[in-house]
Amino acid sequence: MIHPLAAMLGGVAGAIAGSFLATLILRWPQGRGVARGRSVCDGCGRVLGVVDLIPMLSALAQRGRCRTCDAPIDRLHGRVEAGCAIIGALAFGFAPDPGGVGWALFGWLLLTLAVLDRRHFWLPDALTLPLAFLGFTIGLWTTDVLMMDRVIGALAGYLGLLGVALGYRRVRGREGLGLGDAKLLGALGAWFGWQALPFILLLAASLGLLAILAAMAVGRSVDGGTRVPLGTFLAIAAVPGWALAALALGAGA
Repeated sequence: MIHPLAAMLGGVAGAIAGSFLATLILRWPQGRGVARGRSVCDGCGRVLGVVDLIPMLSALAQRGRCRTCDAPIDRLHGRVEAGCAIIGALAFGFAPDPGGVGWALFGWLLLTLAVLDRRHFWLPDALTLPLAFLGFTIGLWTTDVLMMDRVIGALAGYLGLLGVALGYRRVRGREGLGLGDAKLLGALGAWFGWQALPFILLLAASLGLLAILAAMAVGRSVDGGTRVPLGTFLAIAAVPGWALAALALGAGA
């Protein structure tokens, strides 16, 4: 049963979190500060006021452009804010307790990592390591997984993809898998336990294959050098993979 007031509060919290995370996604890869200084228009440098910073609503009211220079506002802002709002509303609506807080933090971090990897093939330690830490702490109220299974999952996820990355580099003489992917899978193991990792990996690999096939279908060139954002697909597959693992384990019990 969903709790309407909690869902509304979660949606507002998510929109606010999404506003910060969208700025982080846009500025961090460029080496620009996020936490310090006032928010400014990327086009003209005008310091943004409170009216300009209301998540989603400000951009809609201004028709997606700066009031001063008419420069377009990156659509990523609205998309990330809306995504985080939906995550927050669902998390708090269905679980107005510490478990809901855990689901919201998990979803917000995972969305940020998915977009960063999709855009820049980058999964920063400053996000993957806190995600793993949260899996060992507030994750205890979020997913019904034993601590030992979490520890094994974190180690198996990280070491498994680390072995693949090192093996590929040894055989091919070049990088084929980033260590950020290994750390992300380790973090997912900390949340969902080792039992969910094969399902998450299978779904992520399937999504990656479908993305390559879709690119070929529209005439895009695909060869051995084509890069695939595995972290993005791991993020998308995380919750469905965990749900499939729970069903499989439940059916086998």
